[in-house]
Amino acid sequence: MGGGKRLERKVEGRLVAGVCAGLGDYLGIDANLIRVGLAVLTIFGGFGALAYLLAWALMPEEGESASVVEKIINKNGT
Repeated sequence: MGGGKRLERKVEGRLVAGVCAGLGDYLGIDANLIRVGLAVLTIFGGFGALAYLLAWALMPEEGESASVVEKIINKNGT
């Protein structure tokens, strides 16, 4: 693959599943800002928790080629 950035859950700097660390690295911002934003969205309506779960399912982990959802689909499709 090319040398461009890839959106993926990071192993280094993770607190839970690496979603915020991965987004922060991809966007070039501090992961703590994303964590605070998700916390605020969770408190005011619960959207932050849903967004985090979706990102966890759709973003591949660092070093992996497929996300959790892709692995489930491929497993069931074979």
